Amino acid sequence: MAKIIIDAGHGGADGGAQGNGILEKELTLKISEYMYDLFKDLGIPVTMTRTSDETISPTERVERVLGPYGNSSDVIVISNHINAGGEGFSYHC
Repeated sequence: MAKIIIDAGHGGADGGAQGNGILEKELTLKISEYMYDLFKDLGIPVTMTRTSDETISPTERVERVLGPYGNSSDVIVISNHINAGGEGFSYHC
């Protein structure tokens, strides 16, 4: 069975994009928490790189991605980011 790591982009001192009163770091965390709950309810092994508004260095982020399940072909990493542009935000993962 696949195992999933959900990476809520940005966090802490790194707010990411912002516009219309929306901070990327807050929205990526909410989206990631929603996804986590969904996968958990389906019985899929899942973990998150962060569960609060904290600053994570690039090195620490990689450690949190690799730590729970290692680096094998049955691990799926979903990194949530939202970009600001012309008319507002766009979502990709």
